[in-house]
Amino acid sequence: MVNYIIVTGGVVSGLGKGITTASIGKILKLHGYDVTAIKIDPYMNCDAGTLRPTEHGEVWVTEDGGEIDQDLGHYERFLDINIPKCQNITTGQVYSAVIEKERKGKYLGKTVQPIPHVTDEIKRRIRETSQNQKLDFIIVEIGGTVGDYENVLFLEAVRQMKHEGDKVLYVHVTYVPVLDSLGEAKTKPTQHSVKLLRGIGIQPDFIVTRSEKPLDEVRREKIALFCNVHEEDVISDSDIDNVYAVPLLFEEQFLSKKILRKLRLRKDHNELKIWKDYILNIGNLDNSINIGIVGKYFDIGSSQLSDSYISVIEAVKHAAWNNNINPNIKWIDSKIFEKKPEKITSLNSVDGIIVPGGFGLSGIEGKIKTIEYARKNNIPFLGLCLGMQLAVVEYARNVCNLKEAHSSEVDKNTPHPVIDYIPEQINIIRDSRYGASMRLGAYPALLKKGSIVQKLYDKNKIFERHRHRYEVNPEYVNILEKNGLTFSGCSPDKILMEFMEIDTHPYFVGTQAHPEFKSRPMKPSPLFNGLIYSIKKKKITYKLETSI
Repeated sequence: MVNYIIVTGGVVSGLGKGITTASIGKILKLHGYDVTAIKIDPYMNCDAGTLRPTEHGEVWVTEDGGEIDQDLGHYERFLDINIPKCQNITTGQVYSAVIEKERKGKYLGKTVQPIPHVTDEIKRRIRETSQNQKLDFIIVEIGGTVGDYENVLFLEAVRQMKHEGDKVLYVHVTYVPVLDSLGEAKTKPTQHSVKLLRGIGIQPDFIVTRSEKPLDEVRREKIALFCNVHEEDVISDSDIDNVYAVPLLFEEQFLSKKILRKLRLRKDHNELKIWKDYILNIGNLDNSINIGIVGKYFDIGSSQLSDSYISVIEAVKHAAWNNNINPNIKWIDSKIFEKKPEKITSLNSVDGIIVPGGFGLSGIEGKIKTIEYARKNNIPFLGLCLGMQLAVVEYARNVCNLKEAHSSEVDKNTPHPVIDYIPEQINIIRDSRYGASMRLGAYPALLKKGSIVQKLYDKNKIFERHRHRYEVNPEYVNILEKNGLTFSGCSPDKILMEFMEIDTHPYFVGTQAHPEFKSRPMKPSPLFNGLIYSIKKKKITYKLETSI
């Protein structure tokens, strides 16, 4: 019988429920259990595909083409599994399904109501996961905070699951603030949050407290008393330098043992040492490099939102750690190079440059200037999706002498649309059908033998995830290649260009895909690993030359 762990949040959003969910899954997996996770997003959107990254952070793409909240990425990275799109449940999906059933007469003349019909649909979707896979645990994260109107029915559904006989544990994540004026951790927000949860009919089995510093015994006792949990079931989740160490933090407090005891389960299998050694090695790294991520989704009001590129950041970390190096991420807004072109020389301060994906017109010319500077100054470069497309535009303009070359996404009147629509996208755009309408999910690519990319993957055929509408225009492939650009990977029908490179450059590689989505802590993406290795090799060569 599958076991369910329901993760809820209180006090404020953005506490790190996704990392908590992934970390609980990790410690259970390290003890030999088969684990997966579900993310519930209470918004009315059917998926995250039309959300701007500054709304909810990065849009995560699954192997089967789902566009999901970024938390699914945490689950995949920590658990080292591929999670299908059906394991993301939104209010939009649930209501659409209920209304469709009502229209088809599936409710046999009954009055359709939030309870039981909406809650039944939620439970059906959660339970369906265990029917499709052999699993010991399904960890379900419910987005938002207790008290939000939009997640009430989801909370009611998981309350009903325990009432109906499912094996369910509830984990509630709350914030314990420390007021600067007092210097004392305050538990009252946690007490109120749990009170709201209990008002719905859910008594948490564990309370995970997010705080800057570890929770002391006084606060632990107080939370236990007022929230009706055992002291040992109040788990401190204080700030740490490396999120991949959170599972170890939980294990120091015997969380997996406590979970298994409550569910009357036991397994002696333990691979915790492998993970612990990995984390310890990261903490002992001395050498570092600077990686510039030149993007456009950083600013939201007066704040900067690095979550817009969270998978790129994590992929950089995985590759750097694999090369025994610490990465220093430098955020660079491409729009600055449009306003102040002289600032382009600031790129000399980074060892490598990544231009990630994106949509829209802002910051495009700044990215093209960045790519040109990286190409001319032998700075290792990796272009992802839009990053590759703009690398093609830059090369067409400045090497092939195709003046005013551009992507038709940006300039519909360009005389040289080196980047253009996928043919089947024309009608989709004309009809304004934007949701889940791009080339989405994993697609195959054939790699050119002997190319940089082929050597990095060590395969002739690979699969990477995609999320885009535009492609390299086949009409310009010949002139680009005649002038020194190599398209080192293409679709099996040889129509779509999937990878490009310049073999005379220390590392100048682009891909139409998003390889960051398949990077894992102990299995870095080959393209990111190649970028970091090229930087490492270049720095070692420079040291040797200067020491002679």
